Amino acid sequence: MKADTHTPAEIFGRDIRYLVPLFQRPYVWTKADQWEPLWDDVRAVAEQVLEGKSGAYGAQEIPPHFLGAVVLEQQWSQSMFIPVRNVIDGQQRLTTLQILLDAAQLVAERHGLPRDAQALQTLVLNRKELTESPDEVFKVWPTDRDQDAFRVVMDNERDVPEELATSTIVQAHLFFVETLTEWAEPDGDTEKCRHRITALTQVLRSYLKLVVIDLEPGDNAQVIFETLNHRGTPLLAADLVKNLAFQLAAAQGGDLQSLYQQYWKPFDSNHWRRNVRQGRLYRPYVDTFLQHWLTMQRLREVPADRVFSEFRDHVRLSELQAWEVMRDLAADAKVYEELENLPWNSVEGTFYYRVIRIMEATVVGPFLLWILRWPKERMSAAQRLKALTSMESWLARRMLCKLSTKSYSRILIDLLRELDRNGPEAAGDVTEAFFAGATANAGYWPSDDEVIQAMERLRVYKDLTQTRLRMVLEALEDNRRRKWSEHEHCPRGCLTIEHVMPQSWGEHWGGDTVDHASRQRRDHLVQTLGNLTLVNDRLNPKLSNRPWTNIEVQARGLTDPEPNIGKRDLLLRHATLKLNAEIVADQQEAWTEETITARSTELAERLVRIWPRPAGSPETPPA
Repeated sequence: MKADTHTPAEIFGRDIRYLVPLFQRPYVWTKADQWEPLWDDVRAVAEQVLEGKSGAYGAQEIPPHFLGAVVLEQQWSQSMFIPVRNVIDGQQRLTTLQILLDAAQLVAERHGLPRDAQALQTLVLNRKELTESPDEVFKVWPTDRDQDAFRVVMDNERDVPEELATSTIVQAHLFFVETLTEWAEPDGDTEKCRHRITALTQVLRSYLKLVVIDLEPGDNAQVIFETLNHRGTPLLAADLVKNLAFQLAAAQGGDLQSLYQQYWKPFDSNHWRRNVRQGRLYRPYVDTFLQHWLTMQRLREVPADRVFSEFRDHVRLSELQAWEVMRDLAADAKVYEELENLPWNSVEGTFYYRVIRIMEATVVGPFLLWILRWPKERMSAAQRLKALTSMESWLARRMLCKLSTKSYSRILIDLLRELDRNGPEAAGDVTEAFFAGATANAGYWPSDDEVIQAMERLRVYKDLTQTRLRMVLEALEDNRRRKWSEHEHCPRGCLTIEHVMPQSWGEHWGGDTVDHASRQRRDHLVQTLGNLTLVNDRLNPKLSNRPWTNIEVQARGLTDPEPNIGKRDLLLRHATLKLNAEIVADQQEAWTEETITARSTELAERLVRIWPRPAGSPETPPA
């Protein structure tokens, strides 16, 4: 058995066929679990190339991205015929890589330079003059079930038949074509688009690496397959980091026992090694910290599978002693660990609750760690507050306006670089100016008018997740409590969202008196911000679909759950929130569509004060 590391150009650059045997499972990789993470990794490397760091790979300025391993078994073939390998393990990886390469070739053919399209085509197709059958032109050939779909997507001249449109392979190819096209930005600057496609071509050919294990005669393919896929306990990235740090410390004559007790021991606890949610995945808490810490230190995006290699490069380039690196890690780990224990009524605790927990903006983790790691002698409380409120406002306004989050990783890296250049003393000013001066839609800070118009228009009950909408209503409640000098915050995460005019309004809210157009308008309005409030879960079922006033309840003879009491009086009797006190005080006689519309505007005007934007910022998004 021979194992070597190869790039796609080395694996696919010659005429060759990789056959997936019949007994292998069909193609099962998915967008959420594999395609998107793979593209995120490729994109991160491509953007490093675009930054101009590709000229000195010998100096390891851009390390290659590791894709995993494949196991191949050589098959006998006649001389002058295309060599053949059976894919014993890694067929999902090889198939996906071929789909990605072909999608990139198609995008390059449509929008890039001919040389890039040709360079990619050599990685997906063999020379026709060497083949005996049409299918031998493909360098990877999947198992039987997937062959029709693979044949169609790899032939860019053919349309996909309707019966194959739902195939996983077809969907993968479509995903990569659409995603790569969006990233290349063909509708903008032509030269910029071509430059991006050239960078992508370089990455796909030369900056990806696979370990290729070639079996030799006598090797038992099944035993090797079972060994590689054995359900052992995998090493954490932190285990590799620990090993390297202590190896260096030993070489530098350090006291390993003392260093372990002083700096590393907490990382080996169950608390740090437990799995926590990060986006759609669960990862060890310590590995997530290391990823955020390295992003902060390296000032560039650190993919989850590159934590160890990035740490190794950080140690080499920083020229710090091992004990100094462990000291810095331990100090920042204490800051990171305290994030979960921040006082929930503090500015920092509110930011963590709203941004990290509710908005799930884990991409902000390195920024938050950078802001909180500085002592008050270096960063004043005012600058910290300004940095956190600017970030929260930028994220919240974009969330309310339903703007894209796709470029957040790149934007946050750019912000970290600005903070690093200017130092902690000006962190708040730098953060506010960074977002206020955004020159692209991806980073635009929505204006007051845009937020207000969005809240008047959007069906927020449908368009936002329930947790995010509840957070918005909690923020409105907190705002009213501060106005009335009440210091206690609104309870978090335990209240339920209530429609003042019920979603099923037809029975007791004049359903028999409205025409079709009015019905559609009302169905829309009941989902808007002006019709929503918070109640505890015990009150929610009591409110139900009952009419607004006691008179209406009596007229209908309703007794369940309480006789002769309308929705307004139930809110008045049981609710303790300022939001509900305003509702019952202002609307004694009726709750109407006009009321909902006016309240949406009023609440939206409060939201832009809760999440302010500095005066003088652009009032319209960049072109």
